[in-house]
Amino acid sequence: MVACTYEEAVHILESSRVGILTLDHDLGEDVEGVELPNGYVLVKYFCEQGLRADRIYLQTDNPLGRKNMYETLLASQRRGFIGEDIDIYHYPITENKYSG
Repeated sequence: MVACTYEEAVHILESSRVGILTLDHDLGEDVEGVELPNGYVLVKYFCEQGLRADRIYLQTDNPLGRKNMYETLLASQRRGFIGEDIDIYHYPITENKYSG
């Protein structure tokens, strides 16, 4: 399944078993130029709700966004908010040949 918005991702995470979750940080703006909920907002929700995925990859090219998502996931895992058996990767599932 593919989610293109925060809302779609929440729906999938709450209603389906997720094997692989790949997260991007920057999800764009609405028609009025207001930033849409980004991947970090999703990570915080994921951790607060104790949601589950077997593996999580961070596919974003935003270095600060990547660091915030990664550190939040690891801290939530250490504190027992999310499963300690979730594999969390600081990089994408496939190499991005365009990002250098």
